Parts: sequence; C-alpha cells; structure tokens
Amino acid sequence: MSGLWSHTDAVSATGGQAVGEWAINGLSIDTRSLKPGQLFVPLKDIRDGHDFIPLAYEKGAGAVISERQITDAPALIVPDSLKALEDLAVAARKRSSATRIAVTGSVGKTSVKEMIANMCRLSGNTHASIKSYNNHWGVPLTLAGMAQDTQYGVFEMGMNHAGELSDLTGIVRPNIAVITKIAPAHLAHFKNVKAIAKAKAEILSGLVKNGVAILPRDSAYYSLLAQHLPKNAIKIASFGWHKNADACILETRLLANSSQSVMRIAGRKFDVELPLPGKHWVENAACSLLVGHSVGLKLNDMLISLKNMKEIQGRGEINCLNIGEKRIYLVDESYNANPESMKAAIAVLGLNKGRKIAVLGDMLELGDDEAALHAEMLDPLHAANIDLVVTCGLRMKHLGGVLPTAINAGWYADHKACLSGILPLLENGDTLMVKGSNASGMGKLVAALKQLPSANNNNNKKDFTHAL
Repeated sequence: MSGLWSHTDAVSATGGQAVGEWAINGLSIDTRSLKPGQLFVPLKDIRDGHDFIPLAYEKGAGAVISERQITDAPALIVPDSLKALEDLAVAARKRSSATRIAVTGSVGKTSVKEMIANMCRLSGNTHASIKSYNNHWGVPLTLAGMAQDTQYGVFEMGMNHAGELSDLTGIVRPNIAVITKIAPAHLAHFKNVKAIAKAKAEILSGLVKNGVAILPRDSAYYSLLAQHLPKNAIKIASFGWHKNADACILETRLLANSSQSVMRIAGRKFDVELPLPGKHWVENAACSLLVGHSVGLKLNDMLISLKNMKEIQGRGEINCLNIGEKRIYLVDESYNANPESMKAAIAVLGLNKGRKIAVLGDMLELGDDEAALHAEMLDPLHAANIDLVVTCGLRMKHLGGVLPTAINAGWYADHKACLSGILPLLENGDTLMVKGSNASGMGKLVAALKQLPSANNNNNKKDFTHAL
C-alpha cells in the first residue's frame, strides 16, 4: 500500500496492533484541521483526544491511533499514543537520508526556521515544522510526517524547562543544530539567563557524528554554548557582528520596510537584501545563510530566497487598514514576546515616518523580575522616538507607571478595552504596532482591528509608502 504510513509500517515502528489494512497521507492531532486520509493522533491535555475519535472518523481520517480498543474501523492500538507518535518520528528519521536541521533559541526560532526552509526548497524536497510546532508533541508530529524521499528536514524546537530539548534533539538527531539567540525568556522557570543558555545548549547533545553546531558569536554565552558540543561533532560555526564570526555582518542599512547588508562567509563578501526591517532580521539572515553554506546550498539561490522572503503572521506583518476615513498601518508583532523581541519590535517601529503608536501587552513567564523587565521598555521607546504608548494587562502597568505623560496614551485591563481606547487615538497615516505574549490577547486585538466593518485590510507592501 502506498502513502506516508501503511498499517504494516506503523506496526513495525510502534509495536502496536493494526485494525484493518490502511495507508495514510499525513498526521493530525486536531479534528478541527484534520484532512481526509490523515492519521488522527489523540493526545491527552486539558481534554483527552480519544473523546474526539468518532469525530475524526466522521471527518475522513484514514486511521486513528488509540489506547482504547477499536474493532470496526482502521486503527493502530497502542499503550501510549504520544509514545507511538515518537516511535513513528524515529522510524521516519531512520528510513530517510534527509539532512536534518534543528533550530532553537530564545528569539528568532520560527523566523530562522522559515528562512532555512525557503532556501532548502530551492535545492530539494524540503519538510519543515508548520506554524510553531516546536514542543513535546509538535516536534515528533513534524518528524513523523516527513516523507522518505525528503532531502532537507527543518525542525523548530522550543522549551520552557530544562531537559525538554534533550528529549527533542534525541528524537530528531540533527546533522546541524542551530541556536539563534539567548535572551531573558521563561525566567519563571529558570534561575537566570545563564541557566536558559545551558538549557538551550541541550540541543547540541543530539548532534550526529560529524554534526555542525551553529552558534551566536556575539552572545555573552557563546563560550558556554560551545563547551556543550559533543566530542563526535565536527565543528562549530558562528554568525553575527563579531569579527571572528564565520557568517560576519559587516555593515547594514535599516529602512522602514527592508534591510540591506554586506556579509562575509568563507572569505567572500556579498550583498544581502531583505524585504523585512530590523537588525534582528539581519542577524536571522546571517544565521540562515551559514546553515545553507554548511549544507552546500548555492549562494545565489540563498540570496534570491532571502530577497523574496515573505512576512510571517504575527512577526512584523504589515497591514494597511482603512478605518473610517483614516488610513492606518498596522504592524502585527502579536505572536509572543519577551524583553529582547519587544525591544526589537520597538526599534523597527521607530524606523517609520509619521506618528508611531506602540500597543504593548504583557510579557509572560518572566519570574520575579517581571516588574523591572516591563518598566525597562521605557528606554527603547525613547530611543525609537515613539509618539504614543498604549499599555494592556496587569504586568504592563509597570511600564505605564513610568511613561511620561506626553506619550502615555492609557492603560487597559484587556484587549477588548484596549481596542475601545485605541480607536479614538487614531489619525490618518499612523503606524500602529501591536506586541505581547500569546496569552496577553494582543493577537485578538489585531484580529479585531482587521475585522472592523470599515477596515478594508490590505497587506500589500506597495501601499506602505509612508515609511519610505
């Protein structure tokens, strides 16, 4: 039987018991997005995914994994559905000769993963994590969905506790392990940033023999990360502004909607054009180019890929909105936040002309220092010459309390109240940037702005001429 997994392949990989003969073309853990012919994997979280097995069949699942007995429909019966998913992932890895690239870091994981995947697609069949599927189920789900003829596999790996990356990298066993940047994130679960660096370094433990570690050369924790390289790895390669970086950023010009840089890799200088603004995107590009160079991709192909890089939803995507008779430029930075990414988003907002409004939601999981870390956003706001600042959420009260009256546009308890407060502020030509952690509701605020009856959303960059 053809397909991604047949019942016989699945039994061999997991040791489970097959019910019926079947072949599936993909995997899903969510009946809301499940497509006909996919294998439904019921996981246990707030609810037990097994309760959705009947719905999965109704929606056309080719088979389901189940810890409960099923006798009359295509299934794979196992003792533990998550363990079965991990077993499928390991089997997918072993049956493919794909070059596996694993990416982690405090900031930039998804962006770098997307950059690398886009480069690899120009060279061969590429399989990559969708969205930010980077946790204990997202990584094995992605790997288990990798076809045997894949040439490049790109996997994002996240964590908020020590030990998580050791488990994930042990499943993927990457040829190349990438650490983008170390920054204060998830401090509620770590003693300090050094402890975060040690946890991120766990990704290196899974490197295969002769693997390559890609590290941030400008990081204060570069040496600490390098010390965790396993003895069987062939080399360390680094990126950044540091003169000894293997992918060295020599100079950069930052514009409101693009970046232009000169970089050097392997003794060769070249120009890099990005349709994405901000110093952090330049660093992401240097990291991605170094990965591509390490796997033998053609430089011209990589540069073309970067030049055509698309915005990522929630990470700087620009939307032109007509709200009433006012034209507003909405910069969507609503996908998660920590102090480092918040500073980067504020700096990019500052590149724009016209009136600049920052709408900032809570940054979560910052531990005992969360009050100070929120208040410290005042300096980046001043440096970027932001005209108005709207704060939202209990934690952002700490920033609201230190904002000068001239730029303090109000504090709101939640995203609904924030929307009501923002609308009277808006003037024609404003640039409005929205940033906050996922649970802060900033994503809902962005959605609400786009859904206003008169919004007429248009995210075509050609309309973003006020910033040029």
